[in-house]
Amino acid sequence: MPRAIKHRVPEWIAIGIIAAIPISAWAGSIKIIANPSVKADSISANEIKSIFLEEKNSLSDGSRVEPVIEKGGPAHEAFLKDYLDKSDSALQTYYRSLVFTGKGSMPKSVGSDAEMAAFVAKTKGAIGYVSEGAAAEGAKTLAVK
Repeated sequence: MPRAIKHRVPEWIAIGIIAAIPISAWAGSIKIIANPSVKADSISANEIKSIFLEEKNSLSDGSRVEPVIEKGGPAHEAFLKDYLDKSDSALQTYYRSLVFTGKGSMPKSVGSDAEMAAFVAKTKGAIGYVSEGAAAEGAKTLAVK
């Protein structure tokens, strides 16, 4: 009997460790991308939050930007956790309240990293995010300071 318990302990430890790893660690990190019309090469975490919560519509260098979000997935979950500190449902409720009060609009949303990269690349002022390893041809990657 003690032998069976001894073999099961490492399994339970492994399960506990895996469960403790945040979703963003599973998803890998993300990168912030922008249309080449955006002059900035870097952005602060506070600017990201302000842009995606529609508190402001331009960067510190004066570049006008339009946020684009993903409809779901690992990159979206990591972005919400790392930069907005909101769940997806809380973010959707926040956007709906902006629309209802006339203080903002729902941002464009896309279904995947590939759609995000393509939309950002062709849309002047667009800013979004993709998984760290995702291709983002035609878009520029902004360093987060």
